[in-house]
Amino acid sequence: MAQIRALRRVASILTTPLAPEDVIGLFNPLSSSRQLRGVVTKVTRETPESTTIHFRPGRGWNPHAAGQWARIGVEIDGVRQWRSYSLSAAVGHDPAITVTAIGFVSTALARNTKVGDILFLDTPQGDFVLPEHPRPLLMLTAGSGLTPVMSMIRTLVPRRPDADVVLVHSARTREDALFHDELLELADQFPGLRVEHWYTREQGGRRLDLSTVTDLETLCPDWRDRAAYACGPTDFLDAASELWLRDGDDEAHTNLTIERFAPVLLEGSGGEGGLVTFEKSDKEVEVGGDVPLLEAGENCGVVMPSGCRMGICRSCLTPLVAGKVRDLRTGEVHGDEGELIQTCVNAAAGPVHLDI
Repeated sequence: MAQIRALRRVASILTTPLAPEDVIGLFNPLSSSRQLRGVVTKVTRETPESTTIHFRPGRGWNPHAAGQWARIGVEIDGVRQWRSYSLSAAVGHDPAITVTAIGFVSTALARNTKVGDILFLDTPQGDFVLPEHPRPLLMLTAGSGLTPVMSMIRTLVPRRPDADVVLVHSARTREDALFHDELLELADQFPGLRVEHWYTREQGGRRLDLSTVTDLETLCPDWRDRAAYACGPTDFLDAASELWLRDGDDEAHTNLTIERFAPVLLEGSGGEGGLVTFEKSDKEVEVGGDVPLLEAGENCGVVMPSGCRMGICRSCLTPLVAGKVRDLRTGEVHGDEGELIQTCVNAAAGPVHLDI
């Protein structure tokens, strides 16, 4: 230990005014004692609006479980922006995210990312993972909701000869369907995977109807006997939840696992709103009672910390200077001076001052 400390002192003298790790970072961009990073190794266009970004993480990355997500940071116009993305690569491979060009950050990632770019990373998280013991599975997805399920399929199907997976995926057209050709190739190669695509436009604009059991029983007659995983837009997931509760057998509703990309908000949770003042940024904006403080800040140019944007990761915590806020998930009004507020799921309940 004494020798190591001596070497560090010598390195500090030789690299002053930079720290030794800063010099190392000039040669290895993944080397950082302050922030986990990854280098982009491959960029693949999946659809006209969706791109898969493969990256090699540096030290400190924990291997992901199939179905998990991670916070990804990217520098845009000199500002580091964070968003949460599902990991689409199979377990045991370098991670990848599949991003659809919707929203400011996702559009920049999907359209501008190049091999060699550096991403800022947080470690994988989430409980939307494969069951511990083998059993028949139903994967019910729509749009980009296929992303975490694709990690599950890529992990499970090629490695387990006893796999029994039915995927029902809804997309507007074949061209919009993520991983379309790969899924069909996997289904041809492995008898344990059956893929059912539902193309809304080919159905005359009719969406996959989960308000009754008709469509689901046509596509997967034994759906009640399978462990089900669902991911997609909010209305799609709400309909699936109601269907399993209403028409499943006594245990079917416990067999449905859902992954949401947006928080579940209380219906009619908006209140009076108010004037929100961002004190350090010297900006203010009048907002309604259903507008998250995170969105309010971003809309008026405040650089707001954020992560999952759905009340899970707590990366958006911001000190409350004064005022009250309403939790959009529960309707609870709360707020004490100095309290750390999750800005992605709280809105103004009257005038609010934030320390940012």
